[in-house]
Amino acid sequence: MDEDEYRTIKDRQQAEIKIKGSRFIGTAQPVTAETQAKEFINNISKKYFDASHNCYAYNVGFGQSQISRFNDAGEPSGTAGQPILSTILGKELTDVAVVVTRYFGGTKLGKGGLVRAYSDCTSEVLNKCAVLKKYLKEFLDLDFDYNETGAVMRIINQHEIKIIKTDYDQKTRLKLSIRKSKIRDFERNLIDLTSGKISIKPGSV
Repeated sequence: MDEDEYRTIKDRQQAEIKIKGSRFIGTAQPVTAETQAKEFINNISKKYFDASHNCYAYNVGFGQSQISRFNDAGEPSGTAGQPILSTILGKELTDVAVVVTRYFGGTKLGKGGLVRAYSDCTSEVLNKCAVLKKYLKEFLDLDFDYNETGAVMRIINQHEIKIIKTDYDQKTRLKLSIRKSKIRDFERNLIDLTSGKISIKPGSV
């Protein structure tokens, strides 16, 4: 993958497996913040309040901002939350939370059996998910002479950049959203086009 590219899931999915009488119900949810992941986990835990365990893991963010958490929820240490997280990371996914709910069937699986069960259930539900490819975006604020507007717009269209806000007067002011890896080439093209007579600054929403 490119340095600014990441993969996530499109929507919530669920899958169930049965092992020696125990039911494992995996629920996967796309999330964009740790608060969303926690809310999802709380909701699933309430829905399956009568389950033996509601184990979970989530991976949110990208690069230095990435946050990964897991919880065994009463299963032996290292047998549930970590296998769920390892499966998420193994599929190179982020902005994803997974809860695996277990209804104990009366037969103990042992630590190795639990690791396989939680890993397999997580794989099962994630394999049902449509995977989306996304890119890290940054904002730019442009300020340039109005008579350069047509030419600048052509470059913007060539780079598939989203215009967030426009302001036309004696000067044209644009707020843009652009893929992070495309910024350098885009800025160079603008500077060459306007002979340096353009203001390019990092922007915010």
